[in-house]
Amino acid sequence: MNKITNTMLVAFGAFALQGCATVMHGANQDFEVKTDPDGATVKMTNGFTCTSPCKTELPRRHDLRVDIAKEGYRPVYVLVQSKLGGATFGNIIAGGLIGGIVDSSNGATNQLTPNPVIVKLVPMDGQGQEVLFDKKGKELGTVAANNDKVRVDVAKTIGNEAAGLSATGPAATPTPEPASSPAPTGG
Repeated sequence: MNKITNTMLVAFGAFALQGCATVMHGANQDFEVKTDPDGATVKMTNGFTCTSPCKTELPRRHDLRVDIAKEGYRPVYVLVQSKLGGATFGNIIAGGLIGGIVDSSNGATNQLTPNPVIVKLVPMDGQGQEVLFDKKGKELGTVAANNDKVRVDVAKTIGNEAAGLSATGPAATPTPEPASSPAPTGG
């Protein structure tokens, strides 16, 4: 009888650990956009629109494009990548192969990056480039550098045009950041 009870406890424990990241983090993530100055119109490829600063909850597994526009400032977009989180391999060890499959299928092991999206806007007649900051106010680099770094990967899910690529296929090349571009819908 003890063997059956122990086997049932082990089986239950293994089942309970499946999808550990799903249980711990969920398939969605809080997502925030802030601009300097506040009051910019924010449009995302998923159709969400708000005025900065704003928060929403987004699926962890989808890349997206965040278009930001404010009168008197140059419009800009930020490509946000869904990246595999660091707990993935620990989850596979603790939760087993099935837990890893569950979590990867719903994106629970991913993190949207950058998050929050904090952008210092540049006036229409100003010099320089738009800059990204982390939540502690540390400069991460220019928006253009962020976009260039993730553009090809993000284009696989949101499309070449939305990611700023002019051609299709492996020879796709980045197009210059648009002076004004509405957020594409769908994708």
